[in-house]
This record gives sequence, structure tokens and C-alpha cells, in this order.
Amino acid sequence: MLHRFANPTRFLRIASIAQPWIAWATILLAGTGLYLGLFNSPADYQQGESVRIMYVHVPAAWMAMFCYTSMAIAAGIGLIWKHPLADIAAKATAPVGACFTFLALFTGSLWGKPMWGTWWVWDARLTSMLVLLFLYLGYIALINAFDDPARGTKSSSILVLVGLINVPIIKFSVDWWNTLHQPASVLRMDGPSIDESMLWPLLLMALAFKTYYIWVLLVRIRAEIISNKIRILRLRQVHG
Repeated sequence: MLHRFANPTRFLRIASIAQPWIAWATILLAGTGLYLGLFNSPADYQQGESVRIMYVHVPAAWMAMFCYTSMAIAAGIGLIWKHPLADIAAKATAPVGACFTFLALFTGSLWGKPMWGTWWVWDARLTSMLVLLFLYLGYIALINAFDDPARGTKSSSILVLVGLINVPIIKFSVDWWNTLHQPASVLRMDGPSIDESMLWPLLLMALAFKTYYIWVLLVRIRAEIISNKIRILRLRQVHG
């Protein structure tokens, strides 16, 4: 299966068909989720209207971890099996994941100010998310730091795989340490503790963020493949 879809030409053909459908799915999911979250769901009895930041903050935090895990899987496949699209997928994911991480930190600060009385604390969850942002930025810097693209890809892939240990730390930080950040209320062994009127908009926004990631990923991979083809053609012209 991996070898089948590793062919760039076949991937471009499939992506051109799937991309508009995924784009429309993103728009519909985001529009429905935002409407339900902003106008249909109730205010929280403790947090008031500020709880509506949750519908952006929580999906962004989930996607920050999901993108990094996806990037690590792609980097691992690229290192072991040398699939031509794996390294491109990892490279295409990094800026998207970094944006999701920044969005999670930014909205978390907006949410933390009225709840905690401060924009930032060196909380275990917040600190590990900040480390995740640095890992994304480190990957982006390292992959472009070498004249030889192969060396940059290999070095950055190793960095991603080492940094993967931070993902479970983010997930379980609220369980392992005493933190100001509230514990998980959706992904729990005994089921979600959040009311359905808030849960459904949250899940719709999570799906919207997921389809948005896939949409942008396809766009970036297609652009990277075309850029590589142009670079190869220019090298051939230079060398006759």
C-alpha cells in the first residue's frame, strides 16, 4: 500500500481529485462548528462566555500533537524505507503543525488571563507545548540548514523522532503533575465529562481542523513535488 501511493505521479492524480472535496468538507464543518459553538451552546456556569475559546483552543492543541506524531511517522518511514513522499509529507506538515501549536498557546493565554489572572505560567502542560513549538521550529530550521538536501532531511528526521517523547508528556502532564491546567474532559477512559451541547461543536471543530490539515497538506505536497520536478529539469539543463 505504501509503495503504491509513494509514486508522485499517482499521488498527484489522487490529490487533485480529493482536494476540492476535502476543502468543502472543511468549510462546512468549520461553519457548522463555529455556529453551534458561538451561538447555540450555553455559557459555562463558572467561566461564562470565555469558555467559547475552547472551540478553537482545544482542537488546535489536539492538532498540534497529531501533526507532530504524523510528522514523526513520515520521518521514520523516510529514514527506514526511503519512500519518496514520506520526507515531503514530513516537511509539508511542519509549518502547519507549528501554526496549530502557536494557535493553541495564543488562545490558551487569552483563556488563562480571565481564569487564572495571568497570561502565562510555567505550568507542565504549557511548558511542554512551548517545547513542542520549539521542536517544530527546530525541524524547519534544520531541514534548510544544509546545502545537501539529503543531509538536512536525515538530520531533521532524527530530531523529530527524538522529540516524539514530548507528545505523551503533553498528553499526560495534567495527570503526572499538579498543574493549573484542567484535566482531560473529552478523551477519558470513563467517557467525556463535558455536556453534549458543548461536546458536539467541539468535535465538529476538531474534524474541521483535521480536514483543514489534510487539505493544506495536499496543497503543500503537490507544490513540493512540482518544485522538485522543476529543480531536476533545471539541473539537467545545466549539465546538458
